[in-house]
Amino acid sequence: MPPKKPFASKFAITLPAGGATPAPPVGPVIGQHGINIQEFVKRFNDGTMDHKANGYKIPCICYVFEDKSFELEFKQPPASDLIKKKINLPKGSGRPNTEKVGKITWAQLKEVAEAKMPDLNANDIEAAAWIMYGSAQQMGLEVPDAPAKKVKIA
Repeated sequence: MPPKKPFASKFAITLPAGGATPAPPVGPVIGQHGINIQEFVKRFNDGTMDHKANGYKIPCICYVFEDKSFELEFKQPPASDLIKKKINLPKGSGRPNTEKVGKITWAQLKEVAEAKMPDLNANDIEAAAWIMYGSAQQMGLEVPDAPAKKVKIA
């Protein structure tokens, strides 16, 4: 959620969970907004420590205020990372339409969708699972037990 008070600027950055350091690329990005780099590194690392064991990269939005204070908004790990972790896949396919690299069940996609739900623009888990289905297809995965998609005509 964006902060309640007005902010001067904002930026997005994706870093390894618990692994932010003042070195590039973090330092230059933070420095151009005039906020305390060490404070950013400490708050980012503290806020993402629970994902460090999984090796996720965590997207973060930083809202910078006029007085150079800031707030961090952490997002969920990327869908592709969650899907790879769910089925122990080292990497997706370089040619997803012709080269399939694995399979994932609809139930597993729904579990990934539940984890990713706070960041998705979906009304329910079923809709979120269809978003994850698209991500899985783009990674070269098959979903053999996917239900037939119901088309609503308004």
